[in-house]
Amino acid sequence: MRSPEPAATLPPPQTARFQEKREALLDAAARHFNAQGVKGATLGEIAAQLDLVTTSLTYYYRKKEDLATACFLRAIAAHDTLAQRALADAPSATVADRVTLFLQLHAQLLADMETGAQPALIGFADIRALPEPQAASVFAAYTDMFRRVRCLLDGPETAGLGRDDLNARAHLLLSAAHWLRAWVQRHAIDAYPRVAQRQAQLLLHGVAAPGTRWPADDELAALGLDAAAAAALHPADGAADDHTADAFLRAATMLVNEQGYRGASVDRISARLHVTKGSFYHHNETKHDLISACFERSFAVLGHTLRAAAQAPGTAWQRTSAAAATLVRFQLGPLGPLLRSTATSALPDEPQRAQVRRQLQQLSGLIASLLVDGLEDGSLRPHDPAIAAQVLSSAINAAAELQRWVPGITPDNATAVYTRPALLGLLCPAG
Repeated sequence: MRSPEPAATLPPPQTARFQEKREALLDAAARHFNAQGVKGATLGEIAAQLDLVTTSLTYYYRKKEDLATACFLRAIAAHDTLAQRALADAPSATVADRVTLFLQLHAQLLADMETGAQPALIGFADIRALPEPQAASVFAAYTDMFRRVRCLLDGPETAGLGRDDLNARAHLLLSAAHWLRAWVQRHAIDAYPRVAQRQAQLLLHGVAAPGTRWPADDELAALGLDAAAAAALHPADGAADDHTADAFLRAATMLVNEQGYRGASVDRISARLHVTKGSFYHHNETKHDLISACFERSFAVLGHTLRAAAQAPGTAWQRTSAAAATLVRFQLGPLGPLLRSTATSALPDEPQRAQVRRQLQQLSGLIASLLVDGLEDGSLRPHDPAIAAQVLSSAINAAAELQRWVPGITPDNATAVYTRPALLGLLCPAG
């Protein structure tokens, strides 16, 4: 009996058209999820962008969560491909070559998305908003991609690093790549390769002048920036009710970081604190007001810390190191985390998004000012302060998720494992 031909050689007549429409759907969905968040988007809104009715869209994906999963898996695959190319195509086996190529390829991907040469990809801000079982498959794929990125750091230059050190540095690298999407559009598209090159140099070699040592813990503590961060939350004579209100802010911040603005419902916030909805409304007028206060809380901690660093004694290197160490410890400590800046896209109205973006730019300016001080006093090596400020911002922002990749990380060991390579570079020896 003659064996049937393999199915791959006999595609159904609609396959090509199906794939074309599916890609158009994923493109539109990625754009919409980026703008509205996974929790805020609806199948009907996505279908309308393609002049489809919702029932036509469900022919491809039955549920919104299935569509979001497909978008995330496509974005993860794209980043995995970049890592694979960097591992295979780097002209030499050095870590620096591979990391630089990976970031250059990533910048080219962003440029192609901007010009339309590459379909839109969903950002990873709302990846935790997926429910089970979809979350399991997405996180499994992301973890595989993370491991591939970590392989970029394998070499004689990093032979003395343990698993936690490598995971922390891979997180720094991948977070900087993800963060680039948020600010690279300030530059012309033809400048993206130069931006990626400078980003790579900063990540690999840090900002410190040659021969600079990492400050001792007592030197960092002496600048008093931990007290400045804490003072941003409560007045010195803060009442007990202030601390209760702050507990709501911390719970809401955690949920927004995990599930986006719309995923942080009143029910979920109340459940996180083991209180009733009545207790929630006793302390908060509306959810919108609470989330706005979460942004203000995070901006207050960042602003107080950075302004205190600007006025502290010592070199700019010491002050920048102390500020970064303080903010990373805060992220991991009992008063943290800070609200992820990527949560901005899921805010419900454009005026609020614009206001948050302005505040983020102001904070970036404070970091850049510290770095300029370092250029003036010679404690930092020559660099582009605007780009370096974004690289440092990405490290501080990403510390909120560091425990996922370094389970044993604590406020006590975070400086050595994470903050130190963020400022001395991915190639520095273990602390």
